[in-house]
Amino acid sequence: MPSNKKVFDKLVSKTKIYLIIIAILLIVLCIYEINFITPSIILYVIILMYAYWTNNKRKVELSEHIKDLTLTVDNAAKGTLINSPFPLVIIETDGNIIWKSSKFIHTFANIDINNYLNNIVKELKLEIKNGSEENKKELEELIKKQVKIGDRTYKVVGEYVKSKDKTKDKVKEDEYMATLYFIDETQHFKLQEIYNNSKICVGIIMIDNYEEIMQRISDEEKPQIIAKIEKVIYDWAGELEALIIKQDRDTFVVIMEQKHIEQLEENKFNILDLIKEINIPGKMQSTLSIAITEEGESNYQKYKMAQATIDIALGRGGDQAILRKNGKYTFFGGRTQEVEKRTKVKARIVAHALEELINESKNVIIMGHTNTDIDAMGSAFGIYRFAKTMGKEDVNIVNDTYGLSLQNFLQEVEKVEEYKNAIITKETALSKISEETLLVIVDTHKENYVEAPELLEKTNKIVIIDHHRRSTDFIKNSILTFQEVYASSAAELVTELIEYSEQDIKLTEIETESLYAGIMMDTKNFTFKTGVRTFEAAAYLRKCGVDIIKVKKWFQSDLDTHNKISEIISKTELVNQTIGISIYEKEDINSNIICAKAADELLTISNITASFVIGKMGEKVCISGRSIGDINVQLILEKLGGGGHITLAGAQVEGMTILEVKQELINRINEYFSEIEG
Repeated sequence: MPSNKKVFDKLVSKTKIYLIIIAILLIVLCIYEINFITPSIILYVIILMYAYWTNNKRKVELSEHIKDLTLTVDNAAKGTLINSPFPLVIIETDGNIIWKSSKFIHTFANIDINNYLNNIVKELKLEIKNGSEENKKELEELIKKQVKIGDRTYKVVGEYVKSKDKTKDKVKEDEYMATLYFIDETQHFKLQEIYNNSKICVGIIMIDNYEEIMQRISDEEKPQIIAKIEKVIYDWAGELEALIIKQDRDTFVVIMEQKHIEQLEENKFNILDLIKEINIPGKMQSTLSIAITEEGESNYQKYKMAQATIDIALGRGGDQAILRKNGKYTFFGGRTQEVEKRTKVKARIVAHALEELINESKNVIIMGHTNTDIDAMGSAFGIYRFAKTMGKEDVNIVNDTYGLSLQNFLQEVEKVEEYKNAIITKETALSKISEETLLVIVDTHKENYVEAPELLEKTNKIVIIDHHRRSTDFIKNSILTFQEVYASSAAELVTELIEYSEQDIKLTEIETESLYAGIMMDTKNFTFKTGVRTFEAAAYLRKCGVDIIKVKKWFQSDLDTHNKISEIISKTELVNQTIGISIYEKEDINSNIICAKAADELLTISNITASFVIGKMGEKVCISGRSIGDINVQLILEKLGGGGHITLAGAQVEGMTILEVKQELINRINEYFSEIEG
């Protein structure tokens, strides 16, 4: 609203114009008639006096009008505050309540509102404190918050201004006064909750070992076993009010409302345990893989997302459920050993497909994971010979980093002329790769764990051969994936591809030895994760002429390494009575290798069912986890960003000290057991 002075000045300005015009007219008249000078002066003085009188009168009238108008507006504002349809309170940021409306008093009569007000004031004060200098200088700031009071949900809106000193009428520096309106939006949020709860979630259920069960039971028993398995699945779906459709003999599609997701999380997908209780002849257990997702714009998109998620569950060995929501995966189950698949049909199919891809490619580049071990390198050499047999001249293996376990092997490689140009650096690989290049990834499926992640962006022709349980960080654009978690090693899978290829592949001495060494390393001398097909692969390599004694020498430790391992074992602490945890505190470029060997050695001690050894590797802290099978070390180390298998897993942690990692590991172990007990 404009001030009295500004309005009056405008009026006076207009009067001045009129007086100037009259003065000009009188002067012109006096020029033509000199006798009119005296009357003109008198007339002009009278006009000036009249103008002065009228302006003063207008000023007084205008002032009175504006005063009345201001009082009217103030009264209206006060009336609005007092009679506001919303509960209203005026409060200072020190917690002092200045005034509250009758609606506010009535609404919160039976509620201790002071605690809620104090929380709002604390948040408000913190926002003001952390606000920008520009915001702090503002006289008014908009307030908008959501708060639940009792069984009602309110949107709190208003504004705040700087408080004044009551005695000196000065603005206080750090204190503010807030006017808060409480708008009841309970009904809105209830409708929102109903809407969210009724959203459709889509899932897929697969019987992991359906084929194996059907092969091992008689024809008379098959209908009974199938009926029992399906009854568990349908009963479980009924409890969730879910629609379930049998898509295939071992596959079901589930459609449910989002409100049941919380129930699934609470009971941790108890169907995983219920299905194992079915009595199957031959001491077999049926297991399920389940994928549920609430993400996707349409039901079709949700179904496609569920398909991608079930692939992860299967790639992790089955016997687990994966819930995808808010862009994240939550895993349940996965505590049983992977079931070895006896059929080798898939190996034959993959071998044939790999042959076709090699023929269609300009060149082949093979790559393992960072800190390459003998399993990755042996697998790479196996694929190298596979491609060479197919007639491909331009075949290379990428290797920049390797651990202590590879030193003896690489010394043997350097003696062979054929391999001198076969192993290339990451930089060389980047210069050789193109869209026509076939990139074969061995012994890993993680985007950030491959030797050279940059290569993944240079071609769309990617093949993955891996035996690790699938993680969420998997390479998404592969055209062929041979990922079998039952397998002992990547070397075992590559050996099967070579054996069942239509080509007559003749492995060299080093290639045979490296493949055998890969199997030997990952099975800990055929002790862990060793199935029938593992021995069959080893037998095939033995027929190819592998020198077992020579391979065994590659794994011999020097006296210094042996002493380091002994020191680590001597410092072992027990957690939950059967889990050994130790620390390797020395700075060592081969820390991960020494930690892994120490973790293996700890399992030879009586009553230790799982072991973890922590060491420093550059800026990272590495953890090697081992188990005899009773404890899933993969699930524990996954919580620390790692992965692997039930009996063998690892992790690398950044931004934490060794002692901090140790404590975090203990917390995760305790969490693992609490989940089992729960």
